[in-house]
Amino acid sequence: MYPSVNRAHLDSVGPFAADRTVNLSKIAPKVAVATRPESHHRAGKMKALVLSGGAGTRLRPITHTSAKQLVPVANKPVLFYGLEAIAEAGITEVGIIVGDTAAEIRAAVGDGSRFGIEVTYIPQDEPLGLAHAVLIARRFLGDDDFVMYLGDNFIVGGIAGLVEEFRADRPDAQILLTRVPDPSAFGVAELDGDGRVAALEEKPKEPKSDLALVGVYLFTSVVHEAVRSIAPSWRGELEITHAIQWLIDQRRDVRSTTIRGYWKDTGNVTDMLEVNRTVLETVEPSVEGADVDDESEIIGRVRIEAGAKVSGSRIVGPAIIGARSVISGAYVGPFTSVSEDCRIEDSEIEYSIVLRGASIDGVRRVEASLIGHDVEVTPAPRSPSAHRLVLGDHSKVQISS
Repeated sequence: MYPSVNRAHLDSVGPFAADRTVNLSKIAPKVAVATRPESHHRAGKMKALVLSGGAGTRLRPITHTSAKQLVPVANKPVLFYGLEAIAEAGITEVGIIVGDTAAEIRAAVGDGSRFGIEVTYIPQDEPLGLAHAVLIARRFLGDDDFVMYLGDNFIVGGIAGLVEEFRADRPDAQILLTRVPDPSAFGVAELDGDGRVAALEEKPKEPKSDLALVGVYLFTSVVHEAVRSIAPSWRGELEITHAIQWLIDQRRDVRSTTIRGYWKDTGNVTDMLEVNRTVLETVEPSVEGADVDDESEIIGRVRIEAGAKVSGSRIVGPAIIGARSVISGAYVGPFTSVSEDCRIEDSEIEYSIVLRGASIDGVRRVEASLIGHDVEVTPAPRSPSAHRLVLGDHSKVQISS
């Protein structure tokens, strides 16, 4: 059971909310090249290709033992938000690219029926690029139009309007762009003086613009020729930016839409916490089925799941406490998600995500943190003053001296 959210509020801060002249249901994409081949067929059904492979290096050590797409935001895996957005857009046939964490993804998503979709799993032995994912999904995709959605991306407001516009106009490709402060970490688009897509580059060392590609792409079957025609990049991967550039060079119809609302690639802890904050602001408050004693104080937008127990504690929302978790003599501050089966005693925590089965006992203050599954956090002896650490490979720790 995942927390309900206020969809009206989410939509009000959606991708296009910051620019009221651009409406999600009435997008006017910018055309790269207006040439439309005679072979363009009418729109049929549309499929989705969701990428859930990748090593998740920026979320280590969490992703040493867990898929990055399953790290929860407001106690729901990031991947699930994408699958829900796809279902809401009327797409029911979904292929999911899986890698080393395939078993975990399969266990979480199942056959897709919980989302109202039918899932086909497509194994990718090595992460050889987004275009490679399209290449190996050829049998599943057939000649149908499709949306490619990166499973660790989060877009407020969904993609229904975008899909509707694409199905009506059917360009060969449509890309989403957003302005970012550090475009070198993304695929980057360069527009000409008329606002048309002139060139694309994958994670450039010296970006020519601040327009990053959002992790949602829409294609007709023409893209299959493109992914077969490109060579691996210097990274040894088949880049989707190269495939789209091939379409541009072939004078195919490639369009872009610049979004000005909320989008995040949840690939690092900072962005994960920010997305968690955004979603928590929409969670409907409820304590139904939870055991909250009279000595506890619940303030603001707080959801406490059935079976959770809160005693002698203060919880200030927006926050969520998962099922069967125990909060005792503790302070849980704003923008904190505590998953199921956790225990927080005699501690303070704020602006953090705590994963399933973790415990925090006797710790004065924890903030801006991502606590993994079944982690135990306890205080060190007061004397002598020292930090006692057991850290896995690639861990990141900040200690106040």
